[in-house]
Amino acid sequence: MTTLGKTIRLRRMQNPASGRILTVAIDHAPSYGVLDGLENIDAVIKEVAGGDPDAILLMKGTAERCFQPYAGNISLILKCSSLSPFHPEHDVWVSHVEDAVRLGADAISMALTVGSAQQPDLLSNMAALVREAEPVGMPVIVHAYPNGELVPPDERYTAKQVKYAARLSMELGVDIVKTFYTGSAETFAQVVETAAPALVVAAGGPRLETDADVLQMAYNVVRAGAAGITFGRNVWQSVDAGRMIRALRHIVHDGGTVDEANELLRMGQAENV
Repeated sequence: MTTLGKTIRLRRMQNPASGRILTVAIDHAPSYGVLDGLENIDAVIKEVAGGDPDAILLMKGTAERCFQPYAGNISLILKCSSLSPFHPEHDVWVSHVEDAVRLGADAISMALTVGSAQQPDLLSNMAALVREAEPVGMPVIVHAYPNGELVPPDERYTAKQVKYAARLSMELGVDIVKTFYTGSAETFAQVVETAAPALVVAAGGPRLETDADVLQMAYNVVRAGAAGITFGRNVWQSVDAGRMIRALRHIVHDGGTVDEANELLRMGQAENV
């Protein structure tokens, strides 16, 4: 049974018009290094917040030092684990539910590398996080990616592998599964169905070739019946992160088309010339 506290926190993240969640992830530096666009974290968060996403995903130290100006206006999701460039498949638990409660977060998230030799330990951590979160009504999000070394590289984005990662997460009690987009609305709809009753949001993944590709992905994810999107590099590595978020909002929350969202982006770029 979902507790009242969990329901309240989930609804704070969900857009009242669409019921979906548009999250911008800014947790990449510990896992991948300081990528282009992340050099000034205060400036990145300010630009992202200007686009009015429903939630921002941050690590504990960044949240404590940089999120204060946006408290009460944007939901905070606390990332409680991290990879590193030196252990890319071993996600380490670095924050706990009590940190999320103290910071006022509306959810806590943890990564799960499915198909890794470390999977038994990662599953144990995820199950422990679910147990820790339940008594205080804290929603749990898992970043479930079938990209461990035991999964053939050409299968990592297939519906078969992504469905397994999503279903595994649901069976262990998470509330929201963030996972790979499988390339089409039709195949991603299979992931959404397989993970139910957990909600599914699509990860943005690496930077796509064009902004139009980003908007098309978001449109297909909505068509698939997903609960929303969690994009990082495809937002804060774009020319104008705030404008990109507003274009994505038009698709995710307003039911807009890709052409309409592209026009919003073009208008913004013209204003900046």
